[in-house]
Amino acid sequence: MKRYMFNTLLLALTAVFTGCGGGSDDPQPAAPTITVSQESINAPAEGGSYTINVTTTGKEWGVYADGDFVKATAQYANNAVAVTIDENPNTTERTGNVTIMSGTARKNITVTQAAAAKPAYNAPDGYSLVWQDEFEGTSNQLNAADWTHEVKNSGWVNHELQNYVNQKTPEGQLVTEVKNGTLRITARKENGKVYSGRVYAKVKEGWTYGYIEASIKLPKGKGTWPAFWMMPVNFKSWPADGEIDIMEEVGYHPNYVSSSLHANAHVHSNNTQVTHEMKCDGAEGEFHTYAILWTAKNITTYVDGKVQLSYDNRGLGRDDWPYDDPFYVILNLAWGGDWGGAQDVDESALPATMEVDYVRVFQKK
Repeated sequence: MKRYMFNTLLLALTAVFTGCGGGSDDPQPAAPTITVSQESINAPAEGGSYTINVTTTGKEWGVYADGDFVKATAQYANNAVAVTIDENPNTTERTGNVTIMSGTARKNITVTQAAAAKPAYNAPDGYSLVWQDEFEGTSNQLNAADWTHEVKNSGWVNHELQNYVNQKTPEGQLVTEVKNGTLRITARKENGKVYSGRVYAKVKEGWTYGYIEASIKLPKGKGTWPAFWMMPVNFKSWPADGEIDIMEEVGYHPNYVSSSLHANAHVHSNNTQVTHEMKCDGAEGEFHTYAILWTAKNITTYVDGKVQLSYDNRGLGRDDWPYDDPFYVILNLAWGGDWGGAQDVDESALPATMEVDYVRVFQKK
């Protein structure tokens, strides 16, 4: 009798423990399924709006977009996603993704946007394109065959506060970057110092005369001092060898752009410089074109096709006209300095970015 009861108890306990330990063999819940009305979007360069219908077995779902030009919003009441694609300003195709998620399930919708049509170049009659950079390469950096970075510490010129570096700050942040069809020059603060970019196009060659144009979006903030300008290839002394400022702006006087010429006979240090300023609505935050038509007889600068400054060669010699030699193009974003910091600087504006869509050089055929 005692042995029977012991065996019965043992069987009962075995059954209990077996039942408790059997969870590892229980079936796991299946991952939700997601189906969508379309798995790809082929958008024109103009962009557009699209609706993706969503069906999922999951209780909840969400959506996110990958790509600066794609926006996706969940419309839960309609079981749909609204997708908006911005206009493509670049002459290259671009891609992005919309991802719908429910639990561990993911459904990707590929977005492909057509390239913008190549623009008809706006140049004076009789001029042909001899050099350009549309900033559309696959690398995120400038073509080293065309561009040179300046490397100088703060205070190097005009008491400016930035340190010019080659592409990156000491901690690896980019100050010059080619991205989505534009060149971005960014002033950044890192470990108590400000770093920025200053780049030269064809610094050893340059050009003598021509029509030179750039499309630029200026940064915002007191302390910024962006510029598109030119210096002589065979520079020896300033201002004797000349300086051509196609466009400058300072952040404390927003949306007012200026052009200036410097030479022995006209220089700002004695208030004889040749200069002109005009208002350009939206210069900070929107792209505008800045250009120079430079001949042996005259220099004229333009803002969106309107004359900014015009100066004739008066036949007074090199002190008045040192502009018959090769000059190279400069793009830079200074911080502070004699002009940019004339009303102090506001470091809350950092990082600040100057964006360049293209630079084009035309010369007489």
